[in-house]
Amino acid sequence: MDKNLVQIIEALLFSSDSPLSVARIKGIVEDVQTKDIRQAINTLKNKYEKSGSALMIDEVAEGFQIFTRAEYEAYIRQLFKTRSTSRLTQKAMETLAIIAYKQPITKVEMEAIRGVNVDGVVRTLLERNLITIKGREKAPGNPLIYGTTKYFLEYFGLKSMDALPKLKELDELLKEDEKFLESLDQVALEQIDPETLGIKNMNDKQIELDIGKQDAGETE
Repeated sequence: MDKNLVQIIEALLFSSDSPLSVARIKGIVEDVQTKDIRQAINTLKNKYEKSGSALMIDEVAEGFQIFTRAEYEAYIRQLFKTRSTSRLTQKAMETLAIIAYKQPITKVEMEAIRGVNVDGVVRTLLERNLITIKGREKAPGNPLIYGTTKYFLEYFGLKSMDALPKLKELDELLKEDEKFLESLDQVALEQIDPETLGIKNMNDKQIELDIGKQDAGETE
């Protein structure tokens, strides 16, 4: 393994504010094979693990990124405690969960599940680049249909939509695991459960079908 390649990739990952895919790295570093890039990334992972580094490399949103380890979160929070944060509201999280599990979906369908108007929430999610317009439904009025974005995966630290918790897992996590709740943007999610979102009765096969539709329509 070329030591210089390992250092180059480490510099790229450290400098990037978003996950870098292997294809992106290959486009930056000339005359390098995909297998060499992956090997260099694995070398870096092992280096951080063996040295007990506060840093780690994880695969999210179809790319790789350097993170600090969870045990140092409290100190980092203190460092940035004066920084303004814009977290998603309970209503936004509920709507985003509906979209994630039932995409592609129209606003009418979201409102039928939530029982309230979602115009403002959808606009916020679009502005935050967590959802995007996937096209129009072939129905009267040709309503817009929505789905999650690649940034959605990055935001929640998911490798792909396949990593989204299954409904049974989600139900258990939301009720029992406080650390999981905190990881989802530290929003109070205790009242969000699949049943209130209208998705409790969806089986795993249907979820996979919906995820497949989303992946096929993803253009970002």
